[in-house]
Amino acid sequence: MADDGRGRAMPSGRIARFGRFGRIAGGVAGGVLAEGARRLAAGERPRMGDLLLTPANAARVTDQLAHLRGAAMKLGQMISMDAGDLLPPELTAILARLRDDAHHMPPRQLDQVLTKEWGRDWRRRFRHFQAHPIAAASIGQVHRADMPDGRTLAIKVQYPGVAESIDADVDNVATLLRVSGLLPREIDVAPLLAEAKRQLHEEADYTRERGMLERYHALIGEDPAYVVPVADPELSTGRVLAMSYVAGDRIETLEASPQAERDRAAAALVALVLRELFAWGTMQTDPNFANYRWQADTGRLVLLDFGATREILPATREGYHRLLMAGLDGNRDAVREAAVAAGFLGAAAVAGHRAAVDRMLDVILSELGRAGPFDFGDRAFVGVIREEAMVLAQDRATWHVPPIDTLFVQRKVSGTALLCARLKARVEVRAMVEAYRNRPMPALSP
Repeated sequence: MADDGRGRAMPSGRIARFGRFGRIAGGVAGGVLAEGARRLAAGERPRMGDLLLTPANAARVTDQLAHLRGAAMKLGQMISMDAGDLLPPELTAILARLRDDAHHMPPRQLDQVLTKEWGRDWRRRFRHFQAHPIAAASIGQVHRADMPDGRTLAIKVQYPGVAESIDADVDNVATLLRVSGLLPREIDVAPLLAEAKRQLHEEADYTRERGMLERYHALIGEDPAYVVPVADPELSTGRVLAMSYVAGDRIETLEASPQAERDRAAAALVALVLRELFAWGTMQTDPNFANYRWQADTGRLVLLDFGATREILPATREGYHRLLMAGLDGNRDAVREAAVAAGFLGAAAVAGHRAAVDRMLDVILSELGRAGPFDFGDRAFVGVIREEAMVLAQDRATWHVPPIDTLFVQRKVSGTALLCARLKARVEVRAMVEAYRNRPMPALSP
């Protein structure tokens, strides 16, 4: 059970975790004093914001959040993906590291967790259990294990203390990002904190995730475009999730693949979102790239991690349907009305900034109305939309937070588009959306 040096024991007690937050704040304060002294000695008159938002301070916060893992790291990931272009570039770059920068448990702590879940003789269940994880993320880490009957499993083991620390960690990391100056005061994350806690409690419930994995496996059925692991109920508990091991390469490896292969993978991603939203009413709402693998030999998309899977409200699905169909028709007024009705836009923002809203809609409709496949690699229009969006963002009186259900769906939609852009894929999006124009949407998935 040798370790590679990246194993760091997970602080599982409340006092230990609170002390870690204190050390982060202390390190940031020390960094401010050191940087201030350096700049004053150089004859500069630094601003406090410049002293707080230094690469060294941002790196301190990132490293400690990665050590704490759990809700602290998960919230950092959510902020980096969901707040998007509103964050300072320094913070965006640092928080983005949290998506892949997780330390794993050292062997002794791993043994303690598995002994508690499976008993002292847990190793006898396996022909071989790989001590070093094949993946480490915010809530748990994954190990490969060979069974006596020849099966190979992927075993997801939850970090100790994660479930119990969620509420305090979310509050602490939000406060930390505020007082450290790493999160602009103009960004109001308070409405999202309660929902973040609820989602994280669900993701920490591996019995729930096993149920969602089984549901998703049934929904996919025999579709040759996808592979979903099969749960192993015998070895699964509330803190351990066992499933079949599915081989595949990181989805990012497709960047070097031929255009046709990238297009095929992106089309499968887009088709999946449409089926989740309009056919099933069940969506895996975490678009982290690590949740996908690609099998080059079979041309199949491997789907992983179902802790963030949730039922989508009928009203949300209907709102998206109305919005997309109006977009296909190129009807700007109908799109604007549908966007307000679905909660994407606030009525006050439309009333106060009608020209900016319409300019954004015109750009989107122009891109959607182009003949042929949608080119995700052509991002020129994004800058235009961002400039207009900043007009709305600067008017705090018209700020609007969409419904929580819509936020989670949009997170999946935006994350999928980002991955397709990463692959520079071209997809017949119009035809795929058009196929759902007259299809009835069931109220609940089976």
